[in-house]
Amino acid sequence: MTDVFRTELTPLAFLERAADAFSDKTAVVYGDRRVTYRQMGIEVTKVANALRAAGIERGDRVAYLMPNLPEMLYAHFAVPMLGAVLVAINTRLSGPEIARILDHSGSRVLVADTELLEALATVSNGLAGVELIVALDDIGRATSVESVHYDEFIASGVDDPPEWSVDDEERTISINYTSGTTGEPKGVMYTHRGAYLNSLGELVHSRHDTETVYLWTLPMFHCNGWCTTWAVTAIGGTHVCLRSIDNAEIWRLIDVEGVTHLNGAPTVLVGMANAPQAKPLSKPLTVTTAGAPPSPTIIGTMERLGARMIHVYGLTETYGPHTVCERQPALDSMGSSERVRFLARQGVSFVIADPIRVVDDLMNDVPRDGQTMGEVVMRGNNVMKGYFSDPQTTETAFRGGWFHSGDIAVWHADGYIELRDRAKDIIISGGENISTIEVEQALVSHPEVLECAVVAVPHEKWGERPKAYVVLKPGATVTERELIDHVRSAIAHFKAPDVVELREELPKTSTGKIQKFVLRELDWKGHDSRVYGGSIEEATGQT
Repeated sequence: MTDVFRTELTPLAFLERAADAFSDKTAVVYGDRRVTYRQMGIEVTKVANALRAAGIERGDRVAYLMPNLPEMLYAHFAVPMLGAVLVAINTRLSGPEIARILDHSGSRVLVADTELLEALATVSNGLAGVELIVALDDIGRATSVESVHYDEFIASGVDDPPEWSVDDEERTISINYTSGTTGEPKGVMYTHRGAYLNSLGELVHSRHDTETVYLWTLPMFHCNGWCTTWAVTAIGGTHVCLRSIDNAEIWRLIDVEGVTHLNGAPTVLVGMANAPQAKPLSKPLTVTTAGAPPSPTIIGTMERLGARMIHVYGLTETYGPHTVCERQPALDSMGSSERVRFLARQGVSFVIADPIRVVDDLMNDVPRDGQTMGEVVMRGNNVMKGYFSDPQTTETAFRGGWFHSGDIAVWHADGYIELRDRAKDIIISGGENISTIEVEQALVSHPEVLECAVVAVPHEKWGERPKAYVVLKPGATVTERELIDHVRSAIAHFKAPDVVELREELPKTSTGKIQKFVLRELDWKGHDSRVYGGSIEEATGQT
């Protein structure tokens, strides 16, 4: 048998079908804008033709720096329609960090919201390879960066029929950057095949259907919105775009637009649950959460409001979610405390992925006793193609034939995994990764700092925040506030520590290595784990 009847998998096919099967159905809602699937197909084609007119060809990288706007959603189809690669950039990064990603990815075009584009106004290098900058003034904000207006850019295209297929499903569809453990940019490559299959996994595990009204509380730049940009389109659901996290607006949209689904990090849920507008839900709402391990506290709180909680776990390298805490029939008979503890586990692999493992240093499975710790390793359809332009790091990440997460977990007898720590010391704050090494390097660049250590400390809103322990040089007079400001001048503001504690010395091993676990223990006493603080009693309403 030949492959003559085989079709290469691509999420482009999702929009092709939706524009036909759901042509008059509302695809996108943003403010007063209502876009049908037929219109979405047309808009996507216009963007693709404008990029083609700008010289974008197969394999070229196109960067987007944009909030959760309809135009960001369109990019997920328009860019790969040309065989090009989408580079969706974290909107919270500083100008130098954005420039570094543009340079590393070799992006030829940057499409950006004017408010975010201003971060590049003072960047003198790193933009040499960008041939065209397109500015979208969604809120009427001007930019001093030399650019072409979005409307003018779109009008430059010549009508061409869309290409809803690819010649190779292993072709790269997007590159998503993560800071990793060193703070250096690592471009995680997704394929058309992986994006297609993980999208179907999202549909299954978050229980989407044609009646889905999905609110964009999760950044589209983050793992391509966990592939939900493509998934909701595949099922013919409605995308409700949201420029920024605003708890009052979230609750308003839930009521006015009839939102049925949303995704977000625990910090988003904490904000929702504690907003003045919070109230028991009048209709079912499915909330899928990840980005940091959610505590039993927030799971219990959201369920008391009427939300159906789905807990998933993954990394940028796994297209976002890779596991799900599958709900078992026995949940209904569990006590509330036991129930929320169970739902806080990371669970088992997605239906489209290979079974997840927890292994020791020799790649042997650890006992499924809920106590023995090991590293989480993954493989399957929703594991990255590799790191862009970094074969050595890719080889290291896949040693032994499995992707090494760097996350430490235990394995329960029922096959569910549960995270216990992060071997990489990455801080997850509001769903964003912060490299402690990157923050430490910014701190020690101050001339009066001798040495330092940065660890995660609990935070009621963001889950975790960086705290710095600093030893100054003799005679130094710099203050804690000045050190924080120094870090904020070097890297993105959200990565800077909230607290700097000056010390005479730091705890160390006999070989001189700083013992970060000793510092962490000082701040995590009285908390369940390295997640949002709160007790089981608070989560279940018990006293």
